[in-house]
Amino acid sequence: MVKRVLKHTFSLLNTDYVKLSFRWNYKNVISPYHRIYYIDEGEGELSDIKKSVLLEAGYLYIIPSFTLCNMICRNYLSQYFVQFFEESSDGLSLFAHHRSILKVPANEIDVLNFKRLIAINPGRGINRSDNPKVYEKNIYYKEYQELNNRQDTSYFLETQGILLQLISRFITQEIHQHKQSGFIPVKILEAISYISLHLNLPLTVKHLADRANQHPDYFSRLFEQHIGTRPAAYINEKRIERAQYLIATSQDSYSAIAEATGFETLSHFSRTFKKITGLSPSAYKKQVYLHI
Repeated sequence: MVKRVLKHTFSLLNTDYVKLSFRWNYKNVISPYHRIYYIDEGEGELSDIKKSVLLEAGYLYIIPSFTLCNMICRNYLSQYFVQFFEESSDGLSLFAHHRSILKVPANEIDVLNFKRLIAINPGRGINRSDNPKVYEKNIYYKEYQELNNRQDTSYFLETQGILLQLISRFITQEIHQHKQSGFIPVKILEAISYISLHLNLPLTVKHLADRANQHPDYFSRLFEQHIGTRPAAYINEKRIERAQYLIATSQDSYSAIAEATGFETLSHFSRTFKKITGLSPSAYKKQVYLHI
């Protein structure tokens, strides 16, 4: 019998209840973590490259990590929110193939979960300036990770449980369909792990195939069958995701980030970054701080 295990864990960043005005108006927001909102009053709008979604009372919304979006409140909006990182044993996000804003009707349990999440994680709102000159984001993230590490075990487990419940509300058959073809072969999982640990190296499909003792064409087809994209595209996606994280959490130069993510030249890094995210590295850096 094959034992099914939970592959995904979450690290809480922020959670709070806030009342917003027309000042909540941010363009081209993209973050390395997930956001979930529950709206209880007022109206607003979220939009990504595919669609616009009305923020209205009684609904839950998720903005998956690395999803480019706009946030607008024209008058008044009050919301519960939570922001958190996702980690998985196979390196694949639950939303790897669906980076788009999602909306579902909220239920009574969702509201209770948000209230409980805030109650057991006091002081986890956003209580400082978003100006990058005021603080370095890597210090900011480490601070909240340390709060998670110091949290009472029972509250830590309860927080994980609530995050699992909230995120489960968005996992539909359509979103999770790439998992339905069966288990992922060990050689593909090993390749994913190798890519994750060696993004700074000159990775090639041939090298990955050689490590798996397979022909490059066969390895590439097998990889796409189980992961949903070809190895070369997957490598670039992971490199740019890592670059986004470094831009958001450090003060490293673009040249240093390009080198750390395996790009031989800054120009190649910049072209690939814009192709995947729709923004240049400098445009991303300007907007990454302009959000709740």
